[in-house]
Amino acid sequence: MTEMLLTEFDHVAIAVNDLEAAVAYYAAAFGATVEHREVVESDGVEEALLRVADSYVQLLTPTRPDSPVAKALEKRGEGLHHIGYRVKDCGAALDAVIAAGGTGIDKAPRPGSRGTTVAFVHPKGSFGTLIELVQE
Repeated sequence: MTEMLLTEFDHVAIAVNDLEAAVAYYAAAFGATVEHREVVESDGVEEALLRVADSYVQLLTPTRPDSPVAKALEKRGEGLHHIGYRVKDCGAALDAVIAAGGTGIDKAPRPGSRGTTVAFVHPKGSFGTLIELVQE
């Protein structure tokens, strides 16, 4: 049996066309405020993180038309994009996913937002869910 590598939920990512409108909606509907905002050039997105307990709602909008989020919005429209799980060791977690038959989109961990280390796992090997492994 494999040791439990997931430590917490890091975030639920929601792809949106209008980041300002989404932030305003979450503020009006839930009283949520932006704790962190960042443009992640390598992924072609701008994110706004809204803290919920020890996790986040991550609102994502593309900054360029060839980004994965832009393609997802074009194909499926707004909504759930991926789930982020916290792990102690992103490399070990990615290796475990691959050993279990999953497919890493990232072949090795890489820098993410907020100074994290991340790796994405393809939904085809994860029962239809795009997964982000997040090491703080």
